[in-house]
Amino acid sequence: MDNGIHFISGLPRSGSTLLAGILRQNPRFHAGMTSPVGSMYMALETAMSRRNETAVFISDQQRRAVLRGLFSNYYETIHEQKMVFDTNRSWCTKLPALTQLFPRARVICCVRHISWIMDSVERLVRRNAFELSGMFGFEPGGTVYTRVNRLSSSDGLAGYALDGLREAFFGEEAGKLILVEYEALTRAPADTLRYLYTMLEEPHFEHDFEHVDYQADDFDLALGTRGLHTVRQKVEWRERQTVLPPALFERFSNDMFWRDPAANIRGVPIIQFAG
Repeated sequence: MDNGIHFISGLPRSGSTLLAGILRQNPRFHAGMTSPVGSMYMALETAMSRRNETAVFISDQQRRAVLRGLFSNYYETIHEQKMVFDTNRSWCTKLPALTQLFPRARVICCVRHISWIMDSVERLVRRNAFELSGMFGFEPGGTVYTRVNRLSSSDGLAGYALDGLREAFFGEEAGKLILVEYEALTRAPADTLRYLYTMLEEPHFEHDFEHVDYQADDFDLALGTRGLHTVRQKVEWRERQTVLPPALFERFSNDMFWRDPAANIRGVPIIQFAG
């Protein structure tokens, strides 16, 4: 990875695909939605673990070389001279290893009010009223309550990501994190990207926030959730009323732990909307 690598992680429905769509406008950068690298990384971890009886012959140095080689070999076929931004919600849980593999890398964590994450997923489900979603195992009998419960469980789409974010935020490697709130990205995209470039020590690039183009229709269709990774051309904040029942929406009102200054014991930089 001679041209550098950073990671995009954090919470679902919080702007990671939008951020990747913006970053990829820069001809020096490669960015996109969740890549296969995260799942391949974990498959390699399993293959080199003690579950494999031949793992006794694999040293830690070899494990590091194999895992680092995964990134360089995968991205060598995609580009030759671009900095990589690899997206996966699991990267927050791999921060100790990533810090050793790529000491200069940062992990950009997109975050958002948890209630609005649940609202965003529910809107997708209702928009695709004649499709069953793979996010819920293609089960036909769910309600908004069972869907939210599934999302918020420790192995659910939002719950797993939130637990991983907490693990990284309070861990010893938290200095590698940069949190980007969805409201900052959509209300003040120019200021947000300028701040982000500064923290990444990258020369500024003039992005076009009126014409952002990114979609992954084939992936979304296979998941039964059209629009999951479709980005609107214009970056903007849209006020709306939630589709969740009031009590369900309020259930997550205190889960934005990063907003508490006393909780930020590692001094993690957080890009927030100041308007």
